[in-house]
Order: sequence, then structure tokens, then C-alpha cells
Amino acid sequence: MIIKKLSVLNYKNISQVEVECSSGLNCFFGKNGMGKTNLLDALYYLSFCKSHLNTPDARIIRYGEEMCVLQGLYDFDGREEEVFCAIRQGHRKQFKRNKKEYDRLSEHIGLLPLVMISPLDADLIRGGSDERRRFIDMLISQNDRQYLSALIHYNKALLQRNTMLRDRVAAADYSVYDVLEMQMATYGQTLYDKRRALLAELTPLFNEYYALIAGAQVEPVALEYRSHLSIGADFARSLHDTRERDLIIGYSTFGIHKDDVEMKLGDELMRRTGSQGQNKTYVIALKLAQFSLMNSKGGTKPILLLDDVFDKLDADRVEKIIGLVSSARFGQIFLTDTNRKYLDRILASVGGDYALFDVESGVVTN
Repeated sequence: MIIKKLSVLNYKNISQVEVECSSGLNCFFGKNGMGKTNLLDALYYLSFCKSHLNTPDARIIRYGEEMCVLQGLYDFDGREEEVFCAIRQGHRKQFKRNKKEYDRLSEHIGLLPLVMISPLDADLIRGGSDERRRFIDMLISQNDRQYLSALIHYNKALLQRNTMLRDRVAAADYSVYDVLEMQMATYGQTLYDKRRALLAELTPLFNEYYALIAGAQVEPVALEYRSHLSIGADFARSLHDTRERDLIIGYSTFGIHKDDVEMKLGDELMRRTGSQGQNKTYVIALKLAQFSLMNSKGGTKPILLLDDVFDKLDADRVEKIIGLVSSARFGQIFLTDTNRKYLDRILASVGGDYALFDVESGVVTN
């Protein structure tokens, strides 16, 4: 899969842009704050129905405007797909595929597989467990509708239980609690099993990419899955047994919504011992492993977005990444940078189709 044309109207600082995309490498060059990241974020939005930066929809619309429109024309080996998104102030956002509107936005997830590497990925290491769960959930959901459905139903049941706990609905009201806890146990077990299987597949790919980028300086790294279910706990029974405590605290203390992935360097947590370069290498390797796993499972090659990936990396690791993204294992790539020397080196090594764009104050030229 590739995107042939991207049209953007009133998205953040971009007033109106149409980009004819290369099937290979697309490079956006310019100073910070000019709109390069917003262009990649628009591509991300078309795939996931939300901003990679978690920007609220009301703030996505360009200041002073009433409406934002995104449109992408995609090519699936000769079969064209048109995706349209409109965001209006005070209205529900609209997503259409080939001019037909979706009943539910979840139906769209997975159509346009995409992996984005950006400075925000540092939150996977230094952030809370919710950041790492979100990464795993998004990775699996793009290729597994059963997982996405289970995740939606689990979160709905969790929200209802937490609302009851917060409102101090007595634990003696067994019938409602029993139903919600049975739902959480059923859907939660599915999520746990699929998360565990995903980590087993992802870890060797991650180790391979980390070693390729770090080279002779390679350090032992690991991804370790932590869950209440890892210790063999009975899900429904444990929820029942924690009701009284949860009523005092006001939220559910047991469940797969507490899962975490420990990111380790040697025997220590990466966030405690890793240098800036090691942290950057870690998340880039993790995202490239995500790309490889999605590519092996899906029916089409994902689009790869690289936003300012070379900052805080030494020259040797930059060279390794350039070599990787220039290889045949990747398909269509969108890359941003302020440093033209890296772009020129990448373009010289690609030897295939590419397009170079200048971005200034939300205006794109090539």
C-alpha cells in the first residue's frame, strides 16, 4: 500500500496543501515549527482517526476556521481507496471510505497500516504503564479485529464498574457487579493471551533491530510483560474479592488495565540507566520491530513515518538507521528533518524513487 496524494485543509498551522507522494521516500525539510510534523500527523490521523500528538479535535482545526478536511488517495497494488475526514466545530467528525461514511470509527482501524517514529516515543520509556499499553493495543488492533472488539468491551465494563465504585454503590448489589466482572474476565483473558503472544513475537525482532543499530556497542535489552494474570490469578474471583477495597479507593485495582511492559537495559529499567542515545535507539528499534511484525501479519506493507529521528544519536547509529530505512524491507517512507546533510545522505543511498519538499509556515513546495 502507498498513498498517492495527500490533501490537507486547515489542519493545525497548514491552511491548504496538496502533496503528490513518491512511492518510495518522501522527505520534508524545514526549520522547527514550520509544519513538517503536522503533515505526518495528518497522515497518522487518516489511519487512526486521531492525532499522534493526542491533540483534541477542537484544537486540530486551524485557528479562526470552522472546519478541517483531510483526504488521501491510496493505491493497494492497483486498487484505489479514497479516505476522507472532515472535522467541524461542535460536530461529530466524519470519516468516509470511497464516499461511504463509516457507522463506527473502529471499522476503519487496520485499513491503512502505519508506523510512526517520533520524539514522543520517549514516553514509552519514561512515561507510565498506560503509554506502553496503548502502544501494544494499537499494534495488535491494526491486524486483529477480535482484539479491538475485546478491548472496547473490556474498557466499557471497566468504566461502568469504576463509576459504581466512585459513586459508592454498595458491594451488596451483587447482580450488577457480577455481570460487569464476568465481562471483564472474559474480554480481559482474550486481551492477556493476545498481548502475551504479541510480546513473544515482537521481542526477537526488537533485539535484532537494536543490535543492528547499536552495532559493536550493543547492550543487552529486554521487554518483560507484567500482568496480574501472569501469576495465575482467577480473574473473576479476584475482581469479586477486591470489591470492598475498591469501594474504599474508588476504582478497580485488579485487571489487565494494570498491565505493563518493562523496558530493560541489562537488569535495570531503561528509564533509570539509559543514556539519551540508548533511549532513542531503544524506541527506534522497537518501532522498526513493530513495522516488521505488522508487515508479516498484514496483507499490505505499512507506511513508515520518521519524524526527527536522528537527534541525540551518534554518527555511527545514524548511519545504521540510514542503511536500514534505505533497504528493500521497507516500502513508502515519510521523513522530516531540519538537517539537510542527513537527507542528502539518505537520498544518495536510496537509489530509487523519492520526493523532496520544503516546508515553511505551513506551505509545502518541491
